[in-house]
Amino acid sequence: MKALLVIDVQNGIVNYGDFTEELASIQKAILEFKTKDLPIFFMKHLDNEEGSSLLEGSEGTELHDSVKEFADIVIEKRTPSSFYKTDLAERLKEADVEHLIITGFNTEYCCMFTSIAAFDRGYKVTYIENATGTMNTGETYGMKGFDIKDFVETVLHWSDAIEVITYDEYVEKYVGRSK
Repeated sequence: MKALLVIDVQNGIVNYGDFTEELASIQKAILEFKTKDLPIFFMKHLDNEEGSSLLEGSEGTELHDSVKEFADIVIEKRTPSSFYKTDLAERLKEADVEHLIITGFNTEYCCMFTSIAAFDRGYKVTYIENATGTMNTGETYGMKGFDIKDFVETVLHWSDAIEVITYDEYVEKYVGRSK
């Protein structure tokens, strides 16, 4: 069975930029899974560092309005991996999940770490590239012009361990209809 993982679509990230395309793709994926009554797991990152946009108890940790109404299962985490010190693995096992679809934020942290951790645990992993995003830029890392999303998605794709496709490619391959 497939499950959708919606990682850290929280105010403290989404309010940092224009994520119109990413949020639209995430919403379409959520609706597709809801329609088929397939499991959807929402991850919510919490920090303890003062000044963090995801400081525990702040408005920043709340799920963004674009997804909040769909969040039946919300799992809190404190590291980039959705598996580390959470009950995600147990919940996936209970739901008989073998294939994880990755969406959410931030590309170079939680989406990448979770994708690799899922693969290491034996899951088939599909990473929907236009349903993930980052609030960071190359300048964040002192690398002017560096395209974080493109780099991470290329590395994951070239690994031959993680399937990296667009939402439309996902629909064509797994849902059986165009767009």
